[in-house]
Amino acid sequence: MPRSSSNKDHAPTSDGPVLARRKMNRKSTIMSGRTIGEKRERLETANERAHARKKDKKKKAMRVSFTIIGFAILAIILVIICVSFVNNGREGSINEVVIEDLTEYKPTIEIVDEDASAAGGKITNRMTTYIGQAEADFKALGYVPTKVIIPSGSIRTLHFYLEGYKGYIKTTIDRGSAVSVEDADRLIRYLASQEIKDFEYLDVRTQGKAFWK
Repeated sequence: MPRSSSNKDHAPTSDGPVLARRKMNRKSTIMSGRTIGEKRERLETANERAHARKKDKKKKAMRVSFTIIGFAILAIILVIICVSFVNNGREGSINEVVIEDLTEYKPTIEIVDEDASAAGGKITNRMTTYIGQAEADFKALGYVPTKVIIPSGSIRTLHFYLEGYKGYIKTTIDRGSAVSVEDADRLIRYLASQEIKDFEYLDVRTQGKAFWK
């Protein structure tokens, strides 16, 4: 008669190795996998943070560099502007001195002083020199000055008349004669391009602006 099976038949003997249960093996493997994964995640997170810090440092350094470069460019522009203003001021002073010193320019055209009856008029050496130089400047551009009028009540404004034109040109001795004559020439040529031949006067007394009527 066969023997009945019992727990004793399946009990491990002292002679062989003791096998772990499958449930325990599976739990141990899962726990080991979690531990490795967590370590790897922590390592990756630390690397990402270090990389992010490096990128932030590079960005800050670039911002600082661009800011310094911008200030340097602005400073250079300001220096250039200041130097330009200084040079323009010096050129204006030089032109003024040259006008005062060019006594060799003697006017040959008729000078009409509308205030001549008042204590000998108001023609000064500076005005005479300016008229002579403006006459030479007009001739250099192909115009023929015929006369100049010093209007009543004015000590700086002059009215130049040119051959072939009914109107006159308003100038001032406060500006260089050369630039005033060049402005008048440009305005005359502009009016000619617009088929305007007659005008009452041209006003070139203001730098950078010209008027006509």
